[in-house]
Amino acid sequence: MASMKLGTKPEAFHREGQTWQCTTGLPSDITVEIGEMSFHLHKFPLLSRSKLLAKQIGEQASDDGSVQVLQLCDLPGGAKTFELIAKFCYGVKIELTASNIVAVRCAAEYLQMNEDIVEGNLISHAEAFLNEIFGNWTDTLNALETCDEVLSQAEELRIVSRCINSLAMKACADPQLFNRNVSPHNDNKEKESKILWNGIPTSKAQSLGDRWWYEDVSYLGLSFYKMFIQAVESVGMKPENIAGSLVVYARKFIPLMNRQFSFKDANSAKPGNTVSTPSEADQRGLLEEIVELLPCQKGVMQTKFLVRLLRTAMLLQASPSCRENLEKRVGAQLDQASLDDLLIPNLGYSVETLYDIDCFQRILDYFLSIEQISSAPYSPSIVDENQLVESSDSLTAITVVANLVDGYLADVAPDVNFKLSKFQSLGSAVPDYARPLSDGIYRAVDIYLKAHPWLTDLEREQICRLMNCQKLSLEASTHAAQNERLPLRVIVQVIFFEQLRLRTSISGLFFISENLENSQNLRQVGCAPSDGMDEVKARVLELEKDCQGMKQELRKVVKRKRRWSLFGILSFIYTQFKRHDQPHKFESDVKYFEHGYKHGRKYMRGRKYDLMRLMTRRGYKTGYLYNCRSFVKALNQELGHPVLIEFKNTPQVHAFNGKPVKNLKGLAYMVEKCDEEFLKFHLEYEQIVVLQTEKAKAATPDILTTHCIPSAMFDDLKA
Repeated sequence: MASMKLGTKPEAFHREGQTWQCTTGLPSDITVEIGEMSFHLHKFPLLSRSKLLAKQIGEQASDDGSVQVLQLCDLPGGAKTFELIAKFCYGVKIELTASNIVAVRCAAEYLQMNEDIVEGNLISHAEAFLNEIFGNWTDTLNALETCDEVLSQAEELRIVSRCINSLAMKACADPQLFNRNVSPHNDNKEKESKILWNGIPTSKAQSLGDRWWYEDVSYLGLSFYKMFIQAVESVGMKPENIAGSLVVYARKFIPLMNRQFSFKDANSAKPGNTVSTPSEADQRGLLEEIVELLPCQKGVMQTKFLVRLLRTAMLLQASPSCRENLEKRVGAQLDQASLDDLLIPNLGYSVETLYDIDCFQRILDYFLSIEQISSAPYSPSIVDENQLVESSDSLTAITVVANLVDGYLADVAPDVNFKLSKFQSLGSAVPDYARPLSDGIYRAVDIYLKAHPWLTDLEREQICRLMNCQKLSLEASTHAAQNERLPLRVIVQVIFFEQLRLRTSISGLFFISENLENSQNLRQVGCAPSDGMDEVKARVLELEKDCQGMKQELRKVVKRKRRWSLFGILSFIYTQFKRHDQPHKFESDVKYFEHGYKHGRKYMRGRKYDLMRLMTRRGYKTGYLYNCRSFVKALNQELGHPVLIEFKNTPQVHAFNGKPVKNLKGLAYMVEKCDEEFLKFHLEYEQIVVLQTEKAKAATPDILTTHCIPSAMFDDLKA
């Protein structure tokens, strides 16, 4: 540590309680009182060095020879500093250091100890020593810390600004270019690390690079630290270095920054190294100041630290502008965040959800706004699963955020208070092209449906629209095809797109096999075409096996989702057909209808002409109709027109052949045991349907076989 020694005389002062005496042998003729301390001195040494003291002594001069008393309550540095000044006036040896130079310089200015009175006065010596101190990092730092005691005078004399500028220039330079001693705050750490073994230090020199000054400046007060950060920014320091210093400073003075906020890892928190424990109000003010000092450049501050700042701001109830600032900073680099960081707990008193979903929504909205999403560069098409995986290797920022959103939804989906509207808002915020695969959003949807079993069919359909069935992987498609929580329409879409992708893969493999057979390049390099053909054949067999498995799953789904009874089959057999003027067109329409059933019920609902009306108007024979696997007589005693028996909403049967029907099981038993020529069903709305017993029973098994329905009667219908 630098020092300056002044004076040549030996010590001539001694202290007795709250009084300082000068042992020069002459009686004291003036007393200077500073607070509770008294200095019994002599006039001549003081007035020969201080213009202020000379003025006050002259104003209070008296002819009676009494001892004068001067009050210097406003003296910078107080009694401790005046002790050094008094010794300087007497020529006694004193030592100026970085710890006392600021107070001495301010006190000398207050006492007007300049060159106008005598050459080589205290002000000139103090200025010379200050310039020497400014060449040393540690001494400058120590001098700046002492400015708090005489802040107003130090600012007037520009001592604070000169210290700040000196530190800023040194922080931006190589520490080897100037004299940097060990900081007093790190002195103990340095000594502990230097363990001698046989006279040889065992510790290795650790190079901190551009971070060497972080710990030193972290001990500055907030006002000085803020001035320092602004100074280093003005001289061109890298934003990354400024951000690193802010992290160290925040962790030291905001204990809540070191508090663990996660519900998952609450036991893994480690206490931080803090100087003291300030109040929440002080921490809140400090946090708001640090947020204002954060660099504006994107990516210079770790997203993890920004999220931790945001959580602390919520806990300390910082100003809305501070929290909004942090949310925007997190949103600007949301693609660099991790899922655990974004699971911000709800810290309010009247909250519904476990996590602060609204905060995440605002962060996501800001990210999407700066991304300026105008149109999707990706056009959905049926592609092979391997191509989808390959395209996901080149992850963009929006793709990373899409994965974060899917993971976030999956984590918060089990919350029973998580509203469907918020789930849809978050899931639909990310465009479809940002998801190379829809496995993540499917997982989130499945978890949400499992945690919210009370959702209606319409709500389930709405939430399933968030995922793209054609982007599901093979594992996800297999799971979705067996998922009872999904609507039937979604399951059919999943199986349809998987079959279409399978067909595309098989077609591509056959195309490759033809090229392998006709390729001349393989012959030139000596490759055997049969090897490639064997691989293609094996792949085709594997795909065919997968296709058969998918067909079996489809049959299970149809059996589970839409159970059929004997009467549902009969109503299907005699559903309406379109009119045609010629018999061959009618027959083709019947075949087309049977084919149309395989693609959904929507086709059948559009046929609004029943077979009975067509038979009566065109005069077709019963034998021809039987070839179409159908025979029906539909009568209505009251309304006078044929009955239209639809596929979905079959009318209720009240009586069979004049006997009342109690339930479906009893009706099935009566039909099976019926040996009469006709089956006469009395339906609701005074409708009657009559079927020919022999031909109806003969046609039913054939229709069941054609449409992959396992049996005419299920176990719950059998007696």
